[in-house]
Parts: sequence; C-alpha cells; structure tokens
Amino acid sequence: MAASVVLGLAAAPAAFADDPSAKPSPKAKLPAGLYGGEDPQYDGVWRQSVALLAQDTAGVTPARKAVGWLAGQQCASGGFAPYRADADSTCDVKTPVDSNATAVAVQALAAVGGHSTEVGKAVEWLKSKQNEDGGWGYAPGGPSDANSTSVVIGALAAAGEKPEGVKSPRGKSAYDALMAFQLGCDTKGAESGAFAYQPDKQGRLAANADASAAAALAGLGKGLALEPLGKDDNEDVTALDCAETDSKDAREPDEAAGGAAAYLAAALKKDGHLSALAPGADKPAPDYANTADAVIALAAGGHRDAAGVPLRWLEKNSAAWAKGNPAALGTLVLAAHAAGADPRDFGGKDLVQQLNATGPKPEGTQPAKGASGERASESDEGGFNVFWIIGVGLVAGVGIGFLLSNRKKT
Repeated sequence: MAASVVLGLAAAPAAFADDPSAKPSPKAKLPAGLYGGEDPQYDGVWRQSVALLAQDTAGVTPARKAVGWLAGQQCASGGFAPYRADADSTCDVKTPVDSNATAVAVQALAAVGGHSTEVGKAVEWLKSKQNEDGGWGYAPGGPSDANSTSVVIGALAAAGEKPEGVKSPRGKSAYDALMAFQLGCDTKGAESGAFAYQPDKQGRLAANADASAAAALAGLGKGLALEPLGKDDNEDVTALDCAETDSKDAREPDEAAGGAAAYLAAALKKDGHLSALAPGADKPAPDYANTADAVIALAAGGHRDAAGVPLRWLEKNSAAWAKGNPAALGTLVLAAHAAGADPRDFGGKDLVQQLNATGPKPEGTQPAKGASGERASESDEGGFNVFWIIGVGLVAGVGIGFLLSNRKKT
C-alpha cells in the first residue's frame, strides 16, 4: 500500500507477538500452490493474484492448485488478508483483511473464471467497507486514499459492476472520492493533473506517481489486465483542459485520467523511468515497479508512443529486479501485453516462462488474448487494526507499484 508515512521495521515483532499465525517462520514450508519462494506474510495474495492475471493475459491456464490457493485465502466475510498461513482457521477481528488484497483477488478470480461465488462475496465485502466519501482506505475504517479507491474500482469493473453506481450511504461514488485527490489547474508546473495519495494534515495535495498511475486506470474504469494496444492505437497525451473548467465536480473521470497520463508522460521524458527516494537513501533511484505501472496506465489511455518510452527502458534494465519475483514478473507481463509488446520476447527474455517457473506447473497454454479479447476457447471452469499499519511499512520492495497499492511511500 502506498502510504504517506514511513513506518519502522522495529515495530513488527511487538505487533505480531500475540498472534503466532500472523508471522510464519521464514523456514516454514510454503504452500505448494503459491508463487514465489519469499515469505508471503505481507504480499501472498497480491503476488498470487498478479501472477494469475499475467498468466491469463498471456494465454496460460494456471495450475488448479494455484487458483485454489488464492480462493482458499478468502475469509467467510468475503474479505482477503495479505496472507493467512492457516487458511482453515476462522478469520476473526485480528485477521488483517484489507481492500487491496480483496480487490486484486477479485480481479484475478474473475479473470480465470469458475469462482463467481468467491468474487460475489468479495465484492459485497468491498461495498460494505465503502467510506462515506465514496472511497476506500487500505484497512476498513481508514481514510480513503487514491490507490485503494482505484484498485477497488478495477475490481468492481472486473466483476461486472458499474463503479459509478456503487455509492455510499451519503450517495457518494468512488469517483467522487477519487477526484478529490487530483491536483488541478491551479497547480504550478508539470504537476497539474497528477494525483496525490492522500491530503496531508493541512489538506494539501502532493503529486504522487504511484497514485497517478492507479487513478489513470481507475478513471477509465479499468483494472490491471488490459486488452493490448493495436499498431494503430496511439492517442495523444493531453493535459487537463483548464479553459473549460477546473471544477473537480464537473470533470469527468476519463478527463481526470487523461490529466494523470499527461503528468506521467512528462515525468518519464527525461530518463525513461520514474525514480523514488528510499528510506535512508541520499538520492533517488530508479523505481521499476512504478515505471511498469506507468506503462499500464498510459497503455490504458491508448497512448502507445508515451507507453513505449518506459517500456523500452524496462526491457533493458528490469531483469535483475524481476528475477524470481512473481509480482515483478507478473507486472512486466501485464505492462508488455497492454502496450502491444510480446512478453515472451522482452529484451530477449521470456517473461511468461520465468513467471511460470516461480509457481506450480500450469495446466496448459492457449493463444494469448488479442486485440479483440477473444481466444480459441474459453471456459468458466477451472476492522481497522494494527496489522495493516505494519504491512504498510514492511511490504515495500516486493515489486509492486500501485499494483500493488501495497507499498510504503517516502
């Protein structure tokens, strides 16, 4: 989850001391259906979901036990926690269910098919946790943020819901909340159109590339898995139209998405990648995850040329970052696919093969989804607590940008 504060690692042992099931031993044997070999405590559901989404877009039929593991992580309430070591145990008030894990699981299970019951329960859980302003925070009861609201919009769309029709008791939709995070025409420089993660204590908004990429997708009513751009798909990137109006209430979601895309494209021009200042670092370093997020966001708007700039940089530079990391590999597959590139020949590397190798052997392959979104055949078989705070501070570095919405921000 993107966060406006950096939380220390030292808090983790004390926070989890009373719940042994919440801190699996690094030496514990991981579930056979799980992707990746690293401790899944903070990103198990996320990385599994991204891997399944990526495989689906690439025409790979995931292993049944991989899909079953993800579905089995769901609590009876419909929500998902980042990881439950004992999925047979009953979820209780200490189970750290959150909007991000639930929303990304919805997108994955809806994509692979055969789990309409689980998807429906998760969507109802998300609806029940909608804030009065129409948005969602990472944890139930937490203040709305752009990243969480955006990934939930993607989940609603994937489940066949109209995000604008899902409203809080006050009659506010997710888009009502999302618009409140956009920097408008009164913002100086190139930050007009960007989105903030959340307002600061004084209500001020600070441009955030992670939130902007998330909102650029959500404003178009799209989730993480997109149809690929065609060779002739190339929309110009245009900034917010300030001549008409700068009222956030009057701005349409797709217009807001366009403003976010313009901000991202401008930020990528110089180096071809986004950068971030890690805690304790003296200078910014390339942010691979958010750069991949930006590719997906720009591709969603049909901006082929703009998406091609960071995509080419990732082809040359992302191999070490993504090696053995299912979340990173899955994100790159989704980015390449969305931008109309071949994830099986990404800088000379087969991302799909590498991703498959991080988990159980797939059931099989079929032609990848083309521009029409069709395949040769389709089948339909196949409370606000301390835990989310710790997850914010520890999950950074797993290769997830907004796709992750599960990342801390500096």
